Amino acid sequence: MEIPQYPNSRVITLEDKAQLDPLFNALQPRVSELTFANLYLFRKAHDYRLSQVGDAVVALGRGYDGSPYFLPPFGGDIAAAAKRLLEEGLTLYGADDGFLSGFLPSSGLEVIPDRDNFDYLHLKKEMAELSGKQYHKKKNRVNYFLLRHRHQVELFNEGHLEGALELLEQWRRVRAEFGEGASLAKEVEGASEALKLREALGLSGVVVLVDGAVKGFALGERLNRETAVCHFEKGDLFLEGLYQLLDREFSRLLFPECRYLNREQDLGEPALRQAKLSYHPVELVAKYRVRRSRHPF
Repeated sequence: MEIPQYPNSRVITLEDKAQLDPLFNALQPRVSELTFANLYLFRKAHDYRLSQVGDAVVALGRGYDGSPYFLPPFGGDIAAAAKRLLEEGLTLYGADDGFLSGFLPSSGLEVIPDRDNFDYLHLKKEMAELSGKQYHKKKNRVNYFLLRHRHQVELFNEGHLEGALELLEQWRRVRAEFGEGASLAKEVEGASEALKLREALGLSGVVVLVDGAVKGFALGERLNRETAVCHFEKGDLFLEGLYQLLDREFSRLLFPECRYLNREQDLGEPALRQAKLSYHPVELVAKYRVRRSRHPF
């Protein structure tokens, strides 16, 4: 289906994967939003729509507060597309340092770091081995789980789907009781679609079974030549050590050709930030919100 010229736009469909994947492959993005699976799975949560600005493809979206933005363009004349949209008053979300230096002018813009959305980048080898003093507590929690539960770790397949969906619903109910925000339903909707469409979207995953029942799963994909990204990680919140085991097995079993693992952002949640930092990222991939300043280019 043709992508209309800006200001026209259209919804994202599964059929767009064949057209967009080569663009992302050429771009070799570092930010977790720039994959087809991410755009498709969060198309409702962020009202993602596709448009063409000149010969560049752009995803237009909205934040959870309803504010409009556009993601870094992919393919074609990226700099010209970004310049035009910024001049029209739109905000660019998700620009990393490479995008700032490679495609944007050095003046005339307000560039605002968005710490809550910085991506956590880890060495997969460290995540898979949990060796050394800095991972002592993580390894202890994994061992705590292993000693107390009859379990299996398997690569995700169709036979795990029903159990994973049941687990996801249990996870939703528990988080709702904890008073989670309005984004919870949208996150669950995206994770549910990811499970059902994982093959069509090119996602791979692992599951942890306890006494034959799915108690945890993680799904992800290649982000660039050196980096995998974990989009979803859900587990029984009352099984101590389960999440540490999921982290280890995702890194150990999947994407052996990748050196890094992007574990996405913490969204400003203190507990999630502490948990992600406890894995000692080698880099926080900075993302910026960019908009036109009051002065012209």
